[in-house]
Amino acid sequence: MYKSAANISKTLGDFKLKGKMFRYSSFVPRLYNYCKSLGLQAGKIMPSRAFCSDESQGYPIILICKHFGTFPFNHGLVGGVVATDRHGPHAEHGKDIVIIQASHVGYDPDTSQFGVYRRLCTEHSDISSSCGKVDAVLSWYQAEYQFAQDNILIDHRDGDCFIVIDNQLLNQKRDDGLFLNLDELIEASDSQFISEESHSTSKYFRASAKIKSLYQDSVSKAPIGKNLLPEFFYYKKDIAVDVEGHSRLEHNIFDVMPWIVSSEAPLLDAAKVNTQVEFDRTFRTIVKEKGYQGKNIVYISGLNIDISPQENQLFPLTKFIPWAAFIKNENGSQKIIEQDELYSILQGQSEENSDQIDMEEAIEVMEKVKEIKIF
Repeated sequence: MYKSAANISKTLGDFKLKGKMFRYSSFVPRLYNYCKSLGLQAGKIMPSRAFCSDESQGYPIILICKHFGTFPFNHGLVGGVVATDRHGPHAEHGKDIVIIQASHVGYDPDTSQFGVYRRLCTEHSDISSSCGKVDAVLSWYQAEYQFAQDNILIDHRDGDCFIVIDNQLLNQKRDDGLFLNLDELIEASDSQFISEESHSTSKYFRASAKIKSLYQDSVSKAPIGKNLLPEFFYYKKDIAVDVEGHSRLEHNIFDVMPWIVSSEAPLLDAAKVNTQVEFDRTFRTIVKEKGYQGKNIVYISGLNIDISPQENQLFPLTKFIPWAAFIKNENGSQKIIEQDELYSILQGQSEENSDQIDMEEAIEVMEKVKEIKIF
Protein backbone atom coordinates (compact mmCIF):
# COMPACT_ATOMS: atom_id res chain seq x y z
CA MET A 1 0.00 0.00 0.00
CA TYR A 2 2.85 2.38 0.80
CA LYS A 3 5.99 2.79 -1.33
CA SER A 4 8.20 5.33 0.43
CA ALA A 5 8.92 6.86 3.81
CA ALA A 6 7.53 10.21 2.67
CA ASN A 7 4.37 8.56 1.35
CA ILE A 8 3.80 6.67 4.58
CA SER A 9 4.25 9.74 6.76
CA LYS A 10 1.88 11.74 4.58
CA THR A 11 -0.76 8.99 4.55
CA LEU A 12 -0.73 8.79 8.35
CA GLY A 13 -0.89 12.58 8.56
CA ASP A 14 -3.80 12.75 6.12
CA PHE A 15 -6.01 11.08 8.74
CA LYS A 16 -6.79 14.22 10.76
CA LEU A 17 -8.03 14.08 14.33
CA LYS A 18 -8.01 17.67 15.54
CA GLY A 19 -11.16 19.51 14.59
CA LYS A 20 -12.78 16.39 13.09
CA MET A 21 -14.38 14.77 16.16
CA PHE A 22 -18.01 14.18 17.03
CA ARG A 23 -19.41 12.92 20.31
CA TYR A 24 -21.27 9.72 19.46
CA SER A 25 -24.50 11.22 20.78
CA SER A 26 -24.06 13.89 18.09
CA PHE A 27 -22.60 11.75 15.31
CA VAL A 28 -25.31 9.09 15.09
CA PRO A 29 -28.35 11.41 14.69
CA ARG A 30 -26.36 13.49 12.17
CA LEU A 31 -25.58 10.33 10.21
CA TYR A 32 -29.22 9.23 10.36
CA ASN A 33 -30.43 12.60 9.06
CA TYR A 34 -27.83 12.50 6.29
CA CYS A 35 -29.05 9.05 5.26
CA LYS A 36 -32.63 10.34 5.06
CA SER A 37 -31.46 13.29 2.95
CA LEU A 38 -30.06 10.77 0.47
CA GLY A 39 -33.44 9.08 0.14
CA LEU A 40 -33.08 6.21 2.62
CA GLN A 41 -36.50 5.44 4.09
CA ALA A 42 -37.21 5.76 7.80
CA GLY A 43 -38.14 2.41 9.31
CA LYS A 44 -36.64 0.50 6.37
CA ILE A 45 -32.95 1.11 7.05
CA MET A 46 -30.89 -1.84 8.23
CA PRO A 47 -27.77 -0.45 9.95
CA SER A 48 -24.72 -2.61 10.52
CA ARG A 49 -21.69 -2.03 12.68
CA ALA A 50 -18.20 -3.35 12.07
CA PHE A 51 -16.67 -2.75 15.48
CA CYS A 52 -14.31 -4.69 17.70
CA SER A 53 -15.90 -7.01 20.26
CA ASP A 54 -14.65 -4.84 23.15
CA GLU A 55 -17.31 -3.86 25.72
CA SER A 56 -16.35 -0.21 25.18
CA GLN A 57 -18.13 -0.42 21.82
CA GLY A 58 -21.49 -1.07 23.47
CA TYR A 59 -22.45 2.57 23.91
CA PRO A 60 -22.15 3.39 20.19
CA ILE A 61 -24.26 0.31 19.41
CA ILE A 62 -26.99 1.50 21.80
CA LEU A 63 -27.06 4.89 20.10
CA ILE A 64 -27.27 3.30 16.64
CA CYS A 65 -30.27 1.27 17.84
CA LYS A 66 -31.91 4.35 19.36
CA HIS A 67 -31.63 6.54 16.27
CA PHE A 68 -32.12 3.97 13.49
CA GLY A 69 -34.91 2.17 15.33
CA THR A 70 -33.44 -1.33 15.15
CA PHE A 71 -30.54 -3.24 16.59
CA PRO A 72 -27.65 -3.11 14.10
CA PHE A 73 -26.46 -6.15 12.16
CA ASN A 74 -23.00 -7.33 13.22
CA HIS A 75 -20.35 -6.94 10.50
CA GLY A 76 -17.40 -6.74 12.89
CA LEU A 77 -14.43 -8.93 13.72
CA VAL A 78 -12.00 -8.35 16.59
CA GLY A 79 -9.88 -5.27 16.01
CA GLY A 80 -12.47 -3.54 13.81
CA VAL A 81 -11.99 -5.73 10.74
CA VAL A 82 -15.03 -6.05 8.44
CA ALA A 83 -16.48 -9.51 7.85
CA THR A 84 -17.27 -9.00 4.17
CA ASP A 85 -18.72 -12.51 3.85
CA ARG A 86 -21.70 -11.19 5.83
CA HIS A 87 -22.73 -8.72 3.11
CA GLY A 88 -25.26 -11.14 1.62
CA PRO A 89 -27.18 -11.83 4.85
CA HIS A 90 -27.07 -8.14 5.75
CA ALA A 91 -28.57 -7.20 2.39
CA GLU A 92 -31.56 -9.46 3.03
CA HIS A 93 -32.47 -7.71 6.28
CA GLY A 94 -33.39 -4.24 5.02
CA LYS A 95 -34.62 -2.19 2.09
CA ASP A 96 -31.85 0.40 2.59
CA ILE A 97 -28.35 -0.29 3.91
CA VAL A 98 -25.98 1.52 6.29
CA ILE A 99 -22.60 0.15 7.38
CA ILE A 100 -20.50 1.87 10.06
CA GLN A 101 -16.92 0.59 10.34
CA ALA A 102 -14.55 1.82 13.03
CA SER A 103 -11.32 0.69 14.57
CA HIS A 104 -11.00 1.91 18.14
CA VAL A 105 -8.43 3.15 20.62
CA GLY A 106 -8.74 3.89 24.31
CA TYR A 107 -7.88 7.22 25.91
CA ASP A 108 -7.22 8.05 29.55
CA PRO A 109 -8.06 11.72 30.25
CA ASP A 110 -6.11 11.68 33.53
CA THR A 111 -2.81 10.97 31.76
CA SER A 112 -3.71 12.15 28.22
CA GLN A 113 -2.56 8.71 27.03
CA PHE A 114 -3.90 6.86 24.00
CA GLY A 115 -4.12 3.06 23.98
CA VAL A 116 -5.47 2.43 27.47
CA TYR A 117 -8.96 2.14 28.95
CA ARG A 118 -10.44 1.79 32.43
CA ARG A 119 -12.24 -1.55 32.85
CA LEU A 120 -15.04 -0.88 35.33
CA CYS A 121 -15.89 -4.56 35.82
CA THR A 122 -12.41 -5.52 37.07
CA GLU A 123 -11.88 -5.73 40.82
CA HIS A 124 -10.17 -2.37 41.10
CA SER A 125 -11.42 -0.72 37.88
CA ASP A 126 -8.02 -1.40 36.36
CA ILE A 127 -6.48 0.32 33.34
CA SER A 128 -5.58 -2.04 30.48
CA SER A 129 -4.63 -1.82 26.81
CA SER A 130 -7.25 -0.84 24.25
CA CYS A 131 -7.60 -2.07 21.61
CA GLY A 132 -6.27 -5.27 23.20
CA LYS A 133 -6.09 -7.03 19.84
CA VAL A 134 -3.93 -4.27 18.39
CA ASP A 135 -1.72 -4.29 21.47
CA ALA A 136 -1.23 -8.06 21.20
CA VAL A 137 -0.30 -7.78 17.51
CA LEU A 138 2.20 -4.99 18.21
CA SER A 139 3.96 -6.69 21.14
CA TRP A 140 6.37 -8.81 19.04
CA TYR A 141 7.31 -5.87 16.81
CA GLN A 142 7.81 -3.57 19.80
CA ALA A 143 10.09 -6.11 21.48
CA GLU A 144 12.21 -6.35 18.32
CA TYR A 145 12.35 -2.57 18.14
CA GLN A 146 13.36 -2.26 21.79
CA PHE A 147 16.21 -4.75 21.29
CA ALA A 148 17.50 -2.76 18.33
CA GLN A 149 17.21 0.53 20.22
CA ASP A 150 19.30 -0.90 23.06
CA ASN A 151 21.86 -2.75 20.94
CA ILE A 152 22.77 -0.15 18.36
CA LEU A 153 25.24 2.28 19.92
CA ILE A 154 26.70 5.59 18.82
CA ASP A 155 30.32 6.29 19.74
CA HIS A 156 32.45 9.34 19.02
CA ARG A 157 36.20 8.67 18.88
CA ASP A 158 39.10 10.62 17.52
CA GLY A 159 36.84 13.25 16.05
CA ASP A 160 34.71 10.77 14.10
CA CYS A 161 31.31 9.20 14.65
CA PHE A 162 30.89 5.43 14.70
CA ILE A 163 27.85 3.18 14.89
CA VAL A 164 28.13 -0.11 16.78
CA ILE A 165 25.65 -2.77 15.64
CA ASP A 166 24.84 -6.07 17.32
CA ASN A 167 25.74 -9.10 15.18
CA GLN A 168 22.18 -10.43 15.29
CA LEU A 169 20.93 -7.27 13.59
CA LEU A 170 23.59 -7.71 10.90
CA ASN A 171 22.49 -11.26 10.11
CA GLN A 172 20.50 -10.97 6.87
CA LYS A 173 19.80 -14.72 6.75
CA ARG A 174 17.25 -14.67 9.56
CA ASP A 175 13.71 -15.71 8.66
CA ASP A 176 12.05 -13.00 10.73
CA GLY A 177 12.78 -10.04 12.94
CA LEU A 178 13.83 -6.42 12.59
CA PHE A 179 16.20 -5.77 9.69
CA LEU A 180 18.28 -2.64 9.18
CA ASN A 181 18.50 -0.45 6.12
CA LEU A 182 22.28 -0.39 6.42
CA ASP A 183 22.75 2.22 3.70
CA GLU A 184 20.87 4.67 5.93
CA LEU A 185 23.10 3.94 8.96
CA ILE A 186 26.59 3.16 7.68
CA GLU A 187 29.01 5.10 5.56
CA ALA A 188 29.42 2.90 2.50
CA SER A 189 32.63 2.44 0.51
CA ASP A 190 32.02 1.24 -3.05
CA SER A 191 28.59 -0.01 -1.91
CA GLN A 192 30.29 -2.18 0.72
CA PHE A 193 29.73 -1.88 4.45
CA ILE A 194 33.20 -2.45 5.88
CA SER A 195 33.55 -2.73 9.63
CA GLU A 196 36.32 -0.83 11.36
CA GLU A 197 36.44 -3.27 14.28
CA SER A 198 34.91 -6.60 15.22
CA HIS A 199 33.98 -7.27 18.83
CA SER A 200 32.60 -10.42 20.44
CA THR A 201 28.94 -9.62 19.74
CA SER A 202 29.04 -6.51 17.56
CA LYS A 203 30.87 -4.57 14.86
CA TYR A 204 32.00 -0.94 14.51
CA PHE A 205 31.20 1.05 11.36
CA ARG A 206 31.70 4.65 10.36
CA ALA A 207 28.33 6.33 10.74
CA SER A 208 26.39 7.69 7.77
CA ALA A 209 25.83 11.38 7.26
CA LYS A 210 22.22 10.96 8.47
CA ILE A 211 23.37 9.48 11.77
CA LYS A 212 26.04 12.15 12.22
CA SER A 213 23.39 14.83 11.72
CA LEU A 214 21.44 13.40 14.68
CA TYR A 215 24.46 13.61 17.00
CA GLN A 216 25.95 17.09 16.95
CA ASP A 217 27.27 16.59 20.47
CA SER A 218 29.86 13.92 21.22
CA VAL A 219 28.58 10.76 22.92
CA SER A 220 30.30 7.62 24.18
CA LYS A 221 28.60 4.29 23.42
CA ALA A 222 25.10 5.74 23.81
CA PRO A 223 22.16 3.54 22.71
CA ILE A 224 20.51 4.91 19.61
CA GLY A 225 17.10 4.78 21.33
CA LYS A 226 14.49 7.07 19.77
CA ASN A 227 16.92 8.02 17.02
CA LEU A 228 16.30 4.63 15.43
CA LEU A 229 13.92 6.26 12.98
CA PRO A 230 11.33 4.27 10.98
CA GLU A 231 13.19 4.76 7.70
CA PHE A 232 16.20 3.00 9.24
CA PHE A 233 14.59 -0.45 9.51
CA TYR A 234 11.90 -2.87 8.34
CA TYR A 235 10.43 -6.19 9.46
CA LYS A 236 10.21 -9.70 8.13
CA LYS A 237 7.63 -12.09 9.52
CA ASP A 238 5.78 -15.11 8.20
CA ILE A 239 2.14 -14.11 8.74
CA ALA A 240 -0.59 -16.64 8.04
CA VAL A 241 -2.46 -15.94 4.82
CA ASP A 242 -6.13 -15.47 5.66
CA VAL A 243 -8.67 -13.14 4.09
CA GLU A 244 -10.48 -12.12 7.27
CA GLY A 245 -9.13 -14.46 9.89
CA HIS A 246 -6.87 -14.11 12.91
CA SER A 247 -4.11 -12.29 11.01
CA ARG A 248 -6.14 -9.79 8.96
CA LEU A 249 -5.37 -6.85 11.21
CA GLU A 250 -1.66 -7.70 11.26
CA HIS A 251 -1.64 -7.82 7.46
CA ASN A 252 -3.36 -4.42 7.36
CA ILE A 253 -0.71 -2.64 9.41
CA PHE A 254 2.44 -4.65 8.57
CA ASP A 255 3.81 -2.31 5.89
CA VAL A 256 3.78 0.68 8.23
CA MET A 257 4.93 -1.15 11.36
CA PRO A 258 8.21 0.83 11.71
CA TRP A 259 6.18 4.06 11.85
CA ILE A 260 3.74 2.56 14.34
CA VAL A 261 6.27 1.16 16.83
CA SER A 262 8.29 4.39 16.79
CA SER A 263 5.19 6.53 17.26
CA GLU A 264 4.33 8.45 20.44
CA ALA A 265 0.95 6.66 20.36
CA PRO A 266 1.40 3.28 18.63
CA LEU A 267 -2.12 1.96 19.25
CA LEU A 268 -3.65 5.16 17.91
CA ASP A 269 -1.63 5.07 14.70
CA ALA A 270 -2.31 1.35 14.25
CA ALA A 271 -6.06 1.98 14.57
CA LYS A 272 -5.86 4.83 12.04
CA VAL A 273 -4.04 2.66 9.50
CA ASN A 274 -6.42 -0.26 10.02
CA THR A 275 -9.39 2.04 9.38
CA GLN A 276 -7.80 3.36 6.19
CA VAL A 277 -7.01 -0.12 4.86
CA GLU A 278 -10.40 -1.55 5.83
CA PHE A 279 -12.32 1.22 4.06
CA ASP A 280 -10.29 0.73 0.87
CA ARG A 281 -10.74 -3.04 1.01
CA THR A 282 -14.39 -3.15 2.05
CA PHE A 283 -15.87 -0.63 -0.35
CA ARG A 284 -14.63 -2.79 -3.26
CA THR A 285 -16.47 -5.80 -1.85
CA ILE A 286 -19.66 -3.75 -1.41
CA VAL A 287 -19.56 -2.72 -5.07
CA LYS A 288 -19.33 -6.37 -6.14
CA GLU A 289 -21.93 -7.78 -3.72
CA LYS A 290 -25.00 -8.95 -5.67
CA GLY A 291 -27.25 -8.58 -2.64
CA TYR A 292 -26.55 -4.86 -2.46
CA GLN A 293 -27.51 -4.19 -6.08
CA GLY A 294 -30.59 -1.97 -6.42
CA LYS A 295 -30.33 -0.71 -2.84
CA ASN A 296 -29.47 2.62 -1.29
CA ILE A 297 -26.17 2.18 0.57
CA VAL A 298 -24.19 4.38 2.94
CA TYR A 299 -20.86 2.96 4.09
CA ILE A 300 -18.94 5.18 6.51
CA SER A 301 -15.59 4.45 8.09
CA GLY A 302 -13.78 6.15 10.94
CA LEU A 303 -12.12 5.89 14.33
CA ASN A 304 -13.78 5.40 17.71
CA ILE A 305 -11.90 7.02 20.59
CA ASP A 306 -13.09 5.48 23.86
CA ILE A 307 -12.50 7.95 26.68
CA SER A 308 -12.25 6.00 29.93
CA PRO A 309 -15.37 6.46 32.07
CA GLN A 310 -14.92 8.63 35.12
CA GLU A 311 -16.57 8.26 38.51
CA ASN A 312 -20.34 7.76 38.25
CA GLN A 313 -20.12 7.11 34.50
CA LEU A 314 -21.31 3.75 33.19
CA PHE A 315 -20.23 4.24 29.57
CA PRO A 316 -17.24 5.87 27.86
CA LEU A 317 -17.52 9.33 26.36
CA THR A 318 -16.86 7.90 22.91
CA LYS A 319 -15.88 10.21 20.06
CA PHE A 320 -16.03 9.41 16.34
CA ILE A 321 -13.59 10.75 13.76
CA PRO A 322 -14.91 10.13 10.22
CA TRP A 323 -12.37 9.01 7.62
CA ALA A 324 -14.35 8.40 4.41
CA ALA A 325 -17.73 7.33 3.08
CA PHE A 326 -19.03 5.44 0.06
CA ILE A 327 -22.50 6.36 -1.17
CA LYS A 328 -24.44 4.30 -3.70
CA ASN A 329 -28.08 4.84 -4.60
CA GLU A 330 -30.55 2.33 -5.91
CA ASN A 331 -30.14 3.44 -9.54
CA GLY A 332 -26.43 2.57 -9.39
CA SER A 333 -24.77 5.99 -9.17
CA GLN A 334 -22.03 6.13 -6.58
CA LYS A 335 -19.36 8.35 -5.05
CA ILE A 336 -16.63 8.39 -2.41
CA ILE A 337 -16.50 11.25 0.09
CA GLU A 338 -13.14 12.11 1.67
CA GLN A 339 -12.58 13.23 5.23
CA ASP A 340 -12.83 17.02 5.01
CA GLU A 341 -15.99 16.97 2.90
CA LEU A 342 -17.52 14.19 4.98
CA TYR A 343 -16.95 16.09 8.22
CA SER A 344 -18.54 19.21 6.70
CA ILE A 345 -21.56 17.21 5.50
CA LEU A 346 -22.15 15.67 8.92
CA GLN A 347 -21.56 19.01 10.65
CA GLY A 348 -24.30 20.46 8.47
CA GLN A 349 -26.87 17.90 9.61
CA SER A 350 -29.21 18.40 12.57
CA GLU A 351 -28.58 16.67 15.90
CA GLU A 352 -32.34 16.37 16.35
CA ASN A 353 -33.92 13.12 15.22
CA SER A 354 -37.70 13.02 15.34
CA ASP A 355 -37.65 9.30 14.43
CA GLN A 356 -35.53 8.15 17.38
CA ILE A 357 -37.09 5.56 19.63
CA ASP A 358 -37.50 5.59 23.40
CA MET A 359 -35.51 2.53 24.41
CA GLU A 360 -37.11 2.13 27.84
CA GLU A 361 -40.60 2.50 26.40
CA ALA A 362 -39.85 -0.09 23.70
CA ILE A 363 -38.59 -2.54 26.31
CA GLU A 364 -41.60 -1.88 28.54
CA VAL A 365 -43.96 -2.67 25.64
CA MET A 366 -42.23 -6.02 25.14
CA GLU A 367 -42.48 -6.77 28.85
CA LYS A 368 -46.23 -6.13 28.90
CA VAL A 369 -47.23 -7.77 25.63
CA LYS A 370 -49.25 -10.97 25.95
CA GLU A 371 -46.94 -13.97 26.16
CA ILE A 372 -46.71 -16.20 23.11
CA LYS A 373 -46.32 -19.84 24.10
CA ILE A 374 -44.06 -21.87 21.83
CA PHE A 375 -44.85 -25.29 23.33
